[in-house]
Amino acid sequence: MPLETYQYMSNVWKDGIFDNKVVFCTGGAGTICSAQVRAMVHLGANACIIGRNVEKTENMAKDIATARKGAKVLGLGAVDVRKPEALAAAAEKCAKELGGIDFVIAGAAGNFLAPMDQISPNALKSVMDIDVLGSYNTVKATLPYLVESAAKHKTDGKTPPPNGTGGRIIFVSATLHYVGTPLQSHVSIAKAGVDAMAVSVAIEQGPKGITSNVIAPGPIADTEGVARLSRSDSRENSAKAIPSGRFGTVKEIADATIYLFSDTGNYVNGEVLVVDGGQWHTSAIGNKAFEYPDFLLSGETVTGVTGGKKSKL
Repeated sequence: MPLETYQYMSNVWKDGIFDNKVVFCTGGAGTICSAQVRAMVHLGANACIIGRNVEKTENMAKDIATARKGAKVLGLGAVDVRKPEALAAAAEKCAKELGGIDFVIAGAAGNFLAPMDQISPNALKSVMDIDVLGSYNTVKATLPYLVESAAKHKTDGKTPPPNGTGGRIIFVSATLHYVGTPLQSHVSIAKAGVDAMAVSVAIEQGPKGITSNVIAPGPIADTEGVARLSRSDSRENSAKAIPSGRFGTVKEIADATIYLFSDTGNYVNGEVLVVDGGQWHTSAIGNKAFEYPDFLLSGETVTGVTGGKKSKL
């Protein structure tokens, strides 16, 4: 069933700005990434979303396709971003069936709440492999297509690009590592690496016409991230500590994506766009659900959140 447009993008964008373009997205069945892709599809793009869960990924692809009549959205499940050969095959299939790859969203990620002394080396490695290695493998698999797209869609900032934009990548990161976040050492390490990677891509591939940027979402309502990283009984108080006074929406991440991928983002390269209502500036106020430092000193395991640390990691 089609969503109302304002649920996944603002009404300020011009229809058709991504006509005949293709977006490739890892983690595309997730709540944030699916909104990013849905907005792109609404504005003319076709898409290929990647995920490990076959049924979830295929169903989400069908749902995203309702954003525009005639849209083509591939849902490729059973693809692990930690395996470069699987991503290379997915990128090849995407380009073959949809005609190329113009935009990439590296959005696959893993997370849970736990203090460092409860995180095994294997658990840390799992997060690093998904976030950092997965993002790296995404770049390697799609870079040839992005270089080709960038060459076709050069922009000078003076005249409208005749064939629209292309050759752009967005890494979905976080703000956790800006000031340090308790219970998030593993993801903070990983996201810092993702941010550094985005800058390296911008420096090395920018001369070829590619732009590489980061979107760092804050707490976004009704997402897996909020469910995993906060207790339901503490979310109202957490929202009060955000300067904007509320959690964000997936629409606001999608709008940031359109900005960076469209003509408006031509001269933005190697940057981090934080979309968090100012939350990271007040993060030192603390999380009342896991009082600092009492919770850490207690030795307790995090409870009351969706998912959690998997002991076998």
